[in-house]
Amino acid sequence: MSTAMQSLRPWMDRVRRGWRASPLPAFLTWWGGELRQLLPQRWRGWFSTGADWYLLQVGGTQWILRHAGRAEPLASWEENPDEARPLVLNAALQRVDREDLRLALLLPSTTVLRRNLLLPLAARDNLLQVVAFEMDRQTPFNVAQVYYAARELPVTAVAGRFQVELVAVMRHTLDPLLARLRAQGITIDAVDVAQADDRLGVNLLPAEQTPRRAHPRRRLNLALGAACVLLLLLVCGEWLHNRRVVLQQMQAEVESMRGEAQQVATLRQQLQDNAGAAGFLAKRKKDTVSMLSLLQDATARLPDSTWLERFSVDNTGQIGMQGQSQQAAKLLDALKDSQVLTDAGFQGSIQPDPATGKERFYLTAKVREPASSRPKAAADAAAGAP
Repeated sequence: MSTAMQSLRPWMDRVRRGWRASPLPAFLTWWGGELRQLLPQRWRGWFSTGADWYLLQVGGTQWILRHAGRAEPLASWEENPDEARPLVLNAALQRVDREDLRLALLLPSTTVLRRNLLLPLAARDNLLQVVAFEMDRQTPFNVAQVYYAARELPVTAVAGRFQVELVAVMRHTLDPLLARLRAQGITIDAVDVAQADDRLGVNLLPAEQTPRRAHPRRRLNLALGAACVLLLLLVCGEWLHNRRVVLQQMQAEVESMRGEAQQVATLRQQLQDNAGAAGFLAKRKKDTVSMLSLLQDATARLPDSTWLERFSVDNTGQIGMQGQSQQAAKLLDALKDSQVLTDAGFQGSIQPDPATGKERFYLTAKVREPASSRPKAAADAAAGAP
């Protein structure tokens, strides 16, 4: 796990430097401060930035505690190795949230060495290693004699380089101060350099002496964030489920309506077919001459001396009449003016019958179609004929 973290550290340092170099941190800090100013005074502490820095300075045997950025001291006490932790310090910090409390030991500027370096941009990924390599050349000390830190200066340098400030303190200067703090039961989070009423912004505390702090609030925030994400996913899933159910209901309704529409179309087609069949039958009945009319017309036009042995009508309207008559040839003149018969003619020859003394004949004709059933072109042609 430590090897993985070491391999990721350069990348994390690069991301952290890129974030600090961007304008977003300053904007978010300003924006958050403006939003906090709109809240009631007692609510503003709930939205604080997190780390609350307090500064320790020593002069001889007297220690002074100040809040970062303020000149007035909060507490001062004389060093007493027999006292586990100064009561004055506890009283001054009793209202500070222990998770946000940070203590920094400030060193006088006269006890540290500060040197500006101009380094190539490639050194940003391993800044501390590069500074350690340059320690012998830039200072009269080697790495084993000092505690050191480096910070990038926000100044414009020549192309391809950036400016760094090296801050170093002798180990024999800092170690006794750290021992005196441990003797008093005081744990610090950083060692920095005094600059006006605030700190310079570096940390000279050895990495092995940096306290490890638990962050229950951060864990709680992460748990709450994970719970929010989970709830958001559940809400999205529920919304999708509801949409899916509604879609299924709509599809079922559409299928039901499609079936009903199909039934309606089938009934409409059946109605149209039935109406067409009924109309066809009515038209056929209207356009067809009844058998009674045919028999009545033939009876009225044929002479009394003529009698029929056979009278037939097929589906095409073809009429066949077989019988005997005194003068069969005159039958065509008798049927010529018929309103129901047309195209009368003999089929075969007229032959005399020795038994009856009459002429035997076979006459064919067609049923005359009514004027309403004739095709329009045929009717127009008939009307235009001379």
